[in-house]
Parts: sequence; structure tokens; C-alpha cells
Amino acid sequence: MTGRRLSTGGRIDRSQSLDARFDGRRLKAHPGDTLASALVASGEQIVARGFKYHRARGVYSAGAEEPNAYVHLRTGGRHEPNARATTTEAFGGLIATSQNAWPDVRLDAGAVTGYLSPFLSAGFYYKTFIGPFNGTKYWMFCEGLIRKAAGMGRGVKRVDPDSYEKINAFCDLLVIGAGSAGLSAALTAGAAGADVILVEQDFELGGSLLSQPAGGASDDWLAAVKSKLKALPNVRILTRTTAFGAYDEDVYGLVERVSDHLVVPQDNQPRQRYWLTRAKQTVLATGAIERPLVFGNNDLPGVMLAASIQAYANRFGVLPGQRIVLCTNNNSAYQVAVQLAAVGANVTLVDSRNSISENLAETLSNSGVTVLLGRSVIAAKGRRKVVAAMIVPVDTSGKATGTAQRVGCDVIGLSGGWSPVVHLWSQRFGKPRFDEASASFVPDDTSQNTVHCAGRMVALQTLSERVTSGGRAADMALKALSMKLGDNPVPKVPEIALDTGWADGLQAIWAVTDAKGNTKGKAFVDIQHDVKLTDIDQAYSEGYVSVEHLKRYTTAGMAPDQGKTSNIIALARVAELSGRTIPNTGTTTFRPPYTPVAIGALVGHEHGHHFTATRYSPLQDWHVANGAVMSEAGAWMRPWYYPQGDETLRDAYIREATHVRAHVGMIDVSTLGKIAVQGPDAAEFLNRIYVNGWKTLQVGRLRYGVMLREDGFVMDDGATARLGELDYFMSTTTANAAKVLAMSEHLLQTAWKDLKVHVTSVTDQWAAFAIAGPQARNVLQSVLKQADISRAAMPNNHFVCDVIAGVDVRIHRMSYSGELAYEVYVPSGHALRVWDALQDAGKPFDLQPYGTEAMGALRIEKGHVAGPEIEGRTTLKDLGLEGFASSKKPFVGSVLKNRPVLIDPARTTLVGLKIVGDAGAQAGSLIYPNGQPAKGHGDGWVSSTTYSPALGKSIALALVKNGKSRIGEEVQVVNHVSNQSLVAQIVSPHFFDPKGERQNA
Repeated sequence: MTGRRLSTGGRIDRSQSLDARFDGRRLKAHPGDTLASALVASGEQIVARGFKYHRARGVYSAGAEEPNAYVHLRTGGRHEPNARATTTEAFGGLIATSQNAWPDVRLDAGAVTGYLSPFLSAGFYYKTFIGPFNGTKYWMFCEGLIRKAAGMGRGVKRVDPDSYEKINAFCDLLVIGAGSAGLSAALTAGAAGADVILVEQDFELGGSLLSQPAGGASDDWLAAVKSKLKALPNVRILTRTTAFGAYDEDVYGLVERVSDHLVVPQDNQPRQRYWLTRAKQTVLATGAIERPLVFGNNDLPGVMLAASIQAYANRFGVLPGQRIVLCTNNNSAYQVAVQLAAVGANVTLVDSRNSISENLAETLSNSGVTVLLGRSVIAAKGRRKVVAAMIVPVDTSGKATGTAQRVGCDVIGLSGGWSPVVHLWSQRFGKPRFDEASASFVPDDTSQNTVHCAGRMVALQTLSERVTSGGRAADMALKALSMKLGDNPVPKVPEIALDTGWADGLQAIWAVTDAKGNTKGKAFVDIQHDVKLTDIDQAYSEGYVSVEHLKRYTTAGMAPDQGKTSNIIALARVAELSGRTIPNTGTTTFRPPYTPVAIGALVGHEHGHHFTATRYSPLQDWHVANGAVMSEAGAWMRPWYYPQGDETLRDAYIREATHVRAHVGMIDVSTLGKIAVQGPDAAEFLNRIYVNGWKTLQVGRLRYGVMLREDGFVMDDGATARLGELDYFMSTTTANAAKVLAMSEHLLQTAWKDLKVHVTSVTDQWAAFAIAGPQARNVLQSVLKQADISRAAMPNNHFVCDVIAGVDVRIHRMSYSGELAYEVYVPSGHALRVWDALQDAGKPFDLQPYGTEAMGALRIEKGHVAGPEIEGRTTLKDLGLEGFASSKKPFVGSVLKNRPVLIDPARTTLVGLKIVGDAGAQAGSLIYPNGQPAKGHGDGWVSSTTYSPALGKSIALALVKNGKSRIGEEVQVVNHVSNQSLVAQIVSPHFFDPKGERQNA
């Protein structure tokens, strides 16, 4: 492969040179080049190394199907691994480096693995490292080495300095692909007044027309269509944009590479933009990918797809080699041969067919192309590049029938037919059908209700056929949109020499072998993953007869290129081995994305502090000013503890919890979820969503409630107050507020549409403070204007309304700490005013703030369950809450909570643990019977743990099998991660004040 820049021709700007570099070497690049064309023009023969064997690889194609030329782009935070050189637009300042090679791609020490190839066949790691004679530890060691060797590119952990955007777009017609068919469809629909989005992954419109000689008749047609399209204000043209996914309801994912062709984004542009597009109608004109042929050493630098050689010559003005052998089984390579000869190449065309049409023969007679019929290439010769092709006579199956002839060359072009790009269609509609005439998979139905296919993706051959199909697809879309068709705006299609397509006379040969069916040298099916023809054969012989299983066992089609050039060849080989047809063999499943998508594009602005909104209590500034250490609680920031002096977390929370028990403390609980439930059927709604009854709750009272998921597991708990006849105020845990609201709205809009109820989140409208401790009543009573909150006047589960510091407030009597406690609800805008008033009123009683760590210690001492216990796997019975469930009414989860597995007496149940010794247990530790080996999953686990100031020892809540019957038993508490083993006694979960005398004081 001795590529060179032609002195004339192509669509590049030779008047400007670009400073583009590969592995530090300056490339001959001009505006209009891709990185791949610049590499070829600069004579870079080896641009990559194979995945498994580290064999030398060169540029193979000119599009998204490229299996070889993957490179590192840019440096620092903008570094991008596994970038396809064939779709990377050349620009000044471009820095590319090779990957998967050391010390460099030209001399790679990893090439030594090539000598081990007999031992590295399909599934070798399973057979070699997993077996009866080597245990798990040996496999884990080997797995680490295998993982280090896996992958091609090298990721970085630096911060990406660029920004990304997301757009929600809507249109009448989305046209994907701006080749001849797509341009025709867009112009037809645009001229009729439809709102059109035209999407093209290339940076130029035209598709395969760009591979025709510059200045020809096709250029005139292309220029006329582009001019008309750009004049239509209702047509949006998105170049450098890939449609990577097609989803239900006619939603498509597009990624626009806004500034990937620049060193640094300019004018505050994003690097990429993610378009989530909803289309009423869609035309898929995604084209086709040329297929290779498989033979020995078909991965050498200099082996390329024939159409890519044509593209490099006619579009980029680059001739990949002087002596070119084109190996084909169809007519499409003849146009390539004539055009390459016209720019000065010595071309030998090797056709496996024994005869061709008179038109082809006559056209080639004066072209200077040497034609060899009934022959094919059985092997490429060379070490680091192609130096010759071994050509043999072949039969109709691709087997050699005679002696090989050596033909010197530096490039071998392959044309084994074409594979329509049906990926997006298949993502929506399933498996395509196999078309025998074109030997390719095509859409099973070219026109669905909202999706219409056109051009090469439905195996249409000539330019005229493709343009007509695009217009026809647009007409069908316009009819579905009830829009009138106008006059045909598409210019007359020009005639192009040798525009015959590939299906006419195609001979379906996939691999070229000797008479016994063996290849001469390594013959690769999937070049990117180094999957050989013999790997396919071996996998089939080992029982992997399903194409999906074989794909995973051999990894064929699982590389970043997704097998765009290899999948159908693998299917054909399996079909041959099984004696079935290709349609009966089937095809693999196409899934998004069509080409790799940058995570940044999908994330957009939703990262760091923008990932989700960070929510703050109205008292955030007060907490920070008073020394609180803040911690995350779901989406909220909450005060964790208030250290004094050099206190640690442990010192601070023990002091705070002790103070609450002895005096009084106040904590900000504004983060609790708060939902207004209003309407004539509000009580019935609560009756259905909670396990306990609600129709008897009186105005001025509140009640603790538990709700289940539909599968019978506990979802959340909280308290709800009845404010008026039709008005309830529900509180939820901080973490589950959104879930409870979402479930409520879902049920009211689907299952309970007859209920007259509105549920509204009022979390942000109300701040809330909990005042707890023996002096809580005295503090609160001192600032109230009218309300009597004495024990007799306001027992537990009652509320009153009053005024504090001129602000209307509502006071609930309920306790989470096990102490005498009240919750004060205040309009958020007045939170600080009321908080300060309570702080001032509390000074005579030594009121101090406390944080969530102390709150957790207090609730564990009391035996209250929280998030660590309500974690999605526990039931009412597990948590000792089964007494709350009503037997007189149905409620969410009431049926499935009685499944046998959920009422099994051996299930884990909530217990307390008193830890023996000074050490504290760790959450997640496993429980084992004392005196037995600590193996397996044990009898349960620790859910919450703390040091109890009230008891003077470490305690924990745990879920243990048959827990209630094991009170008094000593068990092992083992944390395998930190190698901690403790002894604990199982006790009641209610460690402190089990009779509730303090909270009822």
C-alpha cells in the first residue's frame, strides 16, 4: 500500500494545508479530508494493530463500517479513544495517536501473540483457565490479566472541559440519510410544505454520489438539489449527525457533532448535541455497506473495500496504491476499476464469474483494465503490507479448481456484494428478510404506517431507481400527513457510466478456499475482533449452532464496528456448515446505538451539580453559619452534626443524643415529603394506599401509616393529619417522597379514575422542625399565643394551630426519638424567623440543635424502622408491623403480601442486637450462629448500627431468621469485607423506654 495524493481531482481544497499529526508525524491533509484519507495520502501503511494477535492493519474502508483504523484523538480532558479515522474530519491542530500497540504501531511488541495463535482460538480462556484442575483463585488471577489485555483504546479520568446539549425536536418528516434517495425524499416533502429534518452522518450531503468523479453530471444534479433544499425554510439540514437509535412511538436518537471538527469549540458551542426527535413520518434512506470476501491474510495493510478505494480517489484525490487488484463477484466493482484506471492506476479486475454482460465487456475493452474471469484471490502476500495477490480459478462456491497465479500489487480491493443498512429499521420492526437476488437482508416491509424505506437499503441498484424510490417514499409520507402533493421538484437524474448496481448477476461467494475448503493463511471474518473463519467452524463444531450463541462465543460482530462488514459472512458460514439456507439460519439482533455515542452527549448538562437539583432546607444558611457538617440525604443537604471544638463525628452525635435525652434538642426536618390530599374521596384514597384504616380519623388528629408496593413489600411509612373535612396532609420519608407521589398519581389516573381526589406535592411550601426531649413542651409552650399543649389537652397524635413570632404555624405531637416531641410546620418563607424564635425561647432550657446522626442513634434506641429497614425486600411481618394491616378492607399490596414466600415463618424478622465488647458492628454485616463457621449468606444481616449513649454500649437493628424466637441467643456478627467478627446478643428492637412512658409524658 503506497498511497499518494493525486495532483488533480477530488473535493478537497489543495490551496490550504492542515497541521494534522499521527503519532507525532505530520500528515498531508487539506480541508475536505478525513483523517483516514490524510493517512493514506501520507503513505501511512500501518495505522492500527489487531485486537488479539496484534497483526499490522491499515485503512480498510471510508465510512462507519471501518474495522481497523481506530485511533486516539486529542489529549488531556478532550482525549477520545476508539475514534474511527474514516469518519473523523481533518482539521488544523488534529492530534491522533495509535492504540493497542507498544512501543508504537509500526513495531509492536504485542505481535508476539501471533505465534500463540494456535492456542488462542474461540473460547480459549474458558477452556484454559477454568477447569477441574485449576480453581477459582487461579481463574480470578487470569481474569485480571485478560481484562487488562481487553479493549483497544485507553480511557482517561480527567474532567471533560467541553459542554454538551440536548434538544427535543419535532417534525412532520424525518429523513435519515442524505444520499440520492434521501435528498429526493427531503426535497419532495419540503416542496410540499412539510416540516422536514434531513439527517446525514457525513459532513457533506450526497452519499455515494461524492464517490463519483468531481465535476461530472452527478455533481450538477447534487448541486441543484442542495440549492433547492437550502432555499426551503421548512427544511432543517443536520450534517455531521448520526441517527443512532430508533424507538417506539417514532422517537429517534440523533447525535450532532457540532464542533468535533475543531480543536476547541468556538463561540460557546457545545462539542456535541443530542437530538431526541419525534417524527410523525420517517423515511429511512440509510444506504448499504460493501461486503468483503474472505481469504488468507485478508487483513494485511493494503486490503480494502473496493468502493472505499473509489471514494479516496474521487472524493479525496488520494490513490491508495499504484498496482491494484480488484476482487469481485458482482458488477459494482467494474465502475470502480474504470475510474481507478482513469486516474492512472494499473488495475487488474478478478471476477469469480465466468462471464459478464456484453455492455461491461465493451466498456472495459478500451479502459486499460485487465480482466480475469472465473478467478478469485485466495491469499494476500506480504508481511507488513500487500505485495502480491494469489489468484486461482474457482467454482461457484468459491473453492479453488486450479493452480494459483501470483500477481504483484500493493492494494487488493474487495467487492463481495452489499449489505443494506437495516439497523434502524430492525430496531423498530425486528428481523429483516433475506433477498436472494441481492444476497442481502432487506426490510421485510418497505413501508410501515409511519416508516418508509428507500434507496440502497431496499437493494435498489441504479441512481434513477434510488431517486425515484425516495420521491415515492416522501409521497406516501405526505399522504399519511394529509398533505397535498405538489409538482415533482427533483431534477432529472443524469446517466452515470456503469451504473449497474450489484444484484444483477451477483454470484454469492463469501470465502475463497482450496479444494478441501481450507484457507491459505489466517482468513478473518471479523477483522476488528480477530475472529477467523476457523473460529466460526470450531464454535459450530462445539455446538454453538444458534447465531446469537455463536456470536457471543466467538465475539464476531461484538466490536465497536458491530460487525458491519462481518455479520452476514459469519451467517453464511454457519448456513454452509449446517446445510441450511441463510434465511433459515437467521440473523443477529440489531440494537442501538448504530455507532458508538459519547456518554457526554447523552448526559448533556446533567452531570456534577446539574445531574439532579441539589435541594436545600430554608435553614441551609443557618446550619452552615452555625458550624454544621452537611451530608446528602437523597436530593437534599441536611445537617449531619454540629461539632464543638475538635469533636469527631462520634463525639458530636453522642453528645447531641445525650443532650436530647437529658434536656431538649431541635432538628430541621423540612426535607420530609409533604403531600396535600384533597377531595371528597380523600379518605377512601388513603384507605386504599395505606394498610391501616383512615375513614374514622377525626379532624385535628393524625395517624401513623404504612404503605406497600403492589408486590406486598413495604414501600414507605409516615404520618398523615386530617386538616379539614376534605383536606389531609400526608408526610413521607425524605427519600421516598417522589415515589409516593408518583405511585399516587399513577393509581388515580389508571386504576382509581373514579375517585375525586387531588394529590399535590407541598414539600417546598412547608418547613418543619422537631423539638424533642423532656423540656420540649416547656420550650414550645413559652412561645405559643393560645394553644394548650399539655398532656391532657394535646395527647399523642393530635395537632393544633397557633402563632409563633407572628407566623401561623401548625404543631403535631408525635415522636421519632422516643422522647416527648413535637413537630412544628411553618410556611417556608418564614422558617428562619420561627426557628430563631424557638432558639431564643429555648435558651433557658438549654435547647441545642442536633443532626441526622444523633437522630439516627435516638431512633435505633427506640426501635423505629427507617430507610435501612424499609429497603425494598422487607414485609410488614418482617418489621413487626403486621398489626397495622386492616383485615376489613383491600389496599395496595393486600393480596400479594400473603404469598407463601412472604409469610414463611423462617423469614428474617426485625430484632435488636447488643454488641459484646467495645467495638461497634458495621451495617451490612452478616449474622451467623455462634460457634459455627461463618460461611454462606448466614441467618440475616445488620441493617442499622450505632453507639447508644442511653445504654452505654454499641447496639444494632438486624433482620434475622426466626428472630422473635431467638431472643437471648448469642450470635456472630461478621463483616467479611473488613474481616471484623463480633459477638452479640439478640434482644428486642425496643432498647430504650419500651413502654413509651417518656414520649407519652
